[in-house]
Amino acid sequence: MTVRRAIVAVLLLAAVVAVAAGWPVGFWIAGAAAWAQLHPLAAGALFVAVYVLAAVLVVPGSILTLASGYLFGLPLGVALTSAGSLLGAAAAFLVGRFVAREWVEQRIAARPNFRALDAAMRHDGFVIMLLARLSPLIPYNLLNYGLSVTAARFRDYLLASWIGMLPAIVAYVYTGSFANSLTTLTSTGRAPTWAAHSLLALGFAATVALAVLITRRATRILRERLAAESQPPLSDRAK
Repeated sequence: MTVRRAIVAVLLLAAVVAVAAGWPVGFWIAGAAAWAQLHPLAAGALFVAVYVLAAVLVVPGSILTLASGYLFGLPLGVALTSAGSLLGAAAAFLVGRFVAREWVEQRIAARPNFRALDAAMRHDGFVIMLLARLSPLIPYNLLNYGLSVTAARFRDYLLASWIGMLPAIVAYVYTGSFANSLTTLTSTGRAPTWAAHSLLALGFAATVALAVLITRRATRILRERLAAESQPPLSDRAK
């Protein structure tokens, strides 16, 4: 898991640098941004629809979240991504609970994290779901389907998902908007000021640092909860 996150982080950083440097990879993104500015309603609706479809099909949404920051900016990007990820999580949950329950149960049966998660849900369901959303321990798409075969209440699932996904959404969207801001600064025909670069970098660093602190703390607490649920009862260990 650590290696995979490191690879994703390197790829995301490379994408930011590529766009900021004006490499060819930014050409089609710039065209998409221009189209989104001309057709904001259509672009927003299309983005949300694609995000929902990606969630149901278990396609990672990190690239879409980054793209929302570049295409729509921070406030609107966060709103659209939050809506798309929440609707996608709801759709995947309902599919897993009412349409593909047996398939989901077979897929997660051999995963100890999900067995412990299911047990923990019986004691403090909302808190466990919130921690699971805040932590990258269980990926977004897998968690959508995994929670669908637990005793999770749909209302609590939606609220915990909305709150728990916000820190990561803000960090990813900010990364995308940071790339857009750098591109704007370097394409105005004027030399970007040191202050402009510093403010952008400071805001970016603070946002990412806060998201990392939140996710690390949530992961630690969630690991402890899951480890406790994985231990057999004292009566069984004494035998």
